[in-house]
Amino acid sequence: MNSKFLLLPTTLMVVGHSAAEAKGKKSDQRPNILVILADDLGYSDLGCYGSEIHTPNLDKLAKQGVRFNHFYNTSRSCPTRASLLTGLYQHQAGIGRMTFDDHLPGYRGTLSRNAVTIAEVLKESGYATSMVGKWHVAETPLRKDQREWLAHHVFHDTFSDLCHYPVNRGFDSHYGIIYGVVDYFDPFSLVEGEVPVKEVPEGYYITQALSDRAAKEVEEYAKDDKPFFMYLAYTAPHWPLQALPEDIKKYEDTYKVGWEAIRNARYERQKQLGIFPGMDNFLSERQFNDKWENNVHAEWDARAMAVHAAMIDRMDQGIGQVIDALEKTGQLDNTLILFLSDNGCSNENCQNYSPGENDRPDMTRDGKKIIYPHNKEVMPGPQTTYASLGARWANVANTPFRFWKAKSYEGGICTPMIAHWPKGIKKNVGKTTSEIGHVMDIMATCIDMAGATYPTKYKGNDIIPLEGKSLVPIFKTGHREGHDYLGFEHYNERAFLSNDGWKLVRPGENAKWELYNLNEDRSEMHNLAAQYPEKVAEMTKAYETWAKRCMVEPYPGQKKK
Repeated sequence: MNSKFLLLPTTLMVVGHSAAEAKGKKSDQRPNILVILADDLGYSDLGCYGSEIHTPNLDKLAKQGVRFNHFYNTSRSCPTRASLLTGLYQHQAGIGRMTFDDHLPGYRGTLSRNAVTIAEVLKESGYATSMVGKWHVAETPLRKDQREWLAHHVFHDTFSDLCHYPVNRGFDSHYGIIYGVVDYFDPFSLVEGEVPVKEVPEGYYITQALSDRAAKEVEEYAKDDKPFFMYLAYTAPHWPLQALPEDIKKYEDTYKVGWEAIRNARYERQKQLGIFPGMDNFLSERQFNDKWENNVHAEWDARAMAVHAAMIDRMDQGIGQVIDALEKTGQLDNTLILFLSDNGCSNENCQNYSPGENDRPDMTRDGKKIIYPHNKEVMPGPQTTYASLGARWANVANTPFRFWKAKSYEGGICTPMIAHWPKGIKKNVGKTTSEIGHVMDIMATCIDMAGATYPTKYKGNDIIPLEGKSLVPIFKTGHREGHDYLGFEHYNERAFLSNDGWKLVRPGENAKWELYNLNEDRSEMHNLAAQYPEKVAEMTKAYETWAKRCMVEPYPGQKKK
């Protein structure tokens, strides 16, 4: 099955010995770096974070590496990717949200020329650079023939300005998608470098195709004397809920016990695994009062979660292929693997969307109608349906936290993060660390490991100073001098986290600031704003200073003060 997905990059040139001869013989001994990003994965969706989903390969990485329990994203796909790639806050990188405004530097919708990517910096330092998967940091304009374009009935040469493609932002090669949401069996905006891939083989499934490509490239890079940086960005498990039948079958009965039972079981496993050492009461209340036994759509809802699980399972299988390729070519011990999610699980109900618009096709390539099951009338899973989990299962996927994607509570911005590097991780192996980190720290980590230099100018542009801080001290000593604070903003959802564990949250433009002590209340169950007004005032002032410095304000539609 795997071989038919392989589409090897014509730009991937390797020199030197065969893979077998290359084991341990590279003259450049700097570590390889592999960053793996999942899409809309919930905090507890991996076995090593409490899930019932079968993820043995990621669990093995966790057992041999370290899990972070306090690692942050920006709560949505494109802003997180912008921050991860550039080492800046997303607004500084030009992608504060999906609302595009050319007059506001923080909201232009494409990566700023005043930011550099990890690939650009590491390529200058002698690394081979590869991207496999979802880009989603370049605006794809809507077209009059959008419906036909989404269905592959018409073709256009580009999905955004070519200058914003990965291969023009430091990557030697890219196989994957430019857009954000796609059909798993026949993806829109699939490209090889700058060239659209107009057809895919029969039986194609994008998660498997991305895994096949990444594993093959790892084998090829073993023949090269250069270390490599690879960014492997899966689309799984983002909606639409589409999975291979054999993977769905594994979970066909698992979720028939309902939301509450699965959530409670995940929480108990999290306690057994020591996800939050020293804490024994960290499960927030379920956000819904309805009972599974009264759910008239129980069969559909159980199937939806089964498909979500199947999508994660297939991703884990593919990650296993990549790990095997690293191991067989003697590269595993000196490769830093970072795995994380771009945001919390999504509460969206995409089945209520209008088909034929934006990123929502209304038919397949061969003309079959795509059903958006408004009344849950058809089961999710096949290519001909577009559905999503919804809020109740998102509340489960993000156990023990409240809320979900696009929110600034922990359920939206706290990601599972696994670091695996046998040669370099010396502390907390097989355990969790409570050290606070952020996706923008990945750039600084790569620079540190590569001995690279972050530029002040690049291709004639002044570069914004790096915001991230290296994670390497955590790997080597278990601790680092981290950020004094972290700021968050997305569509007026705001948060501010200080390094002493206090966190402000403002859930909307007209809402009041809330205050939580994450040292004692990891899941934000107790709002302490009324008890500590001085703390709220102090942190609010600090947030406002951060927002002005980091191009958060002014934002689109902001009322003048």
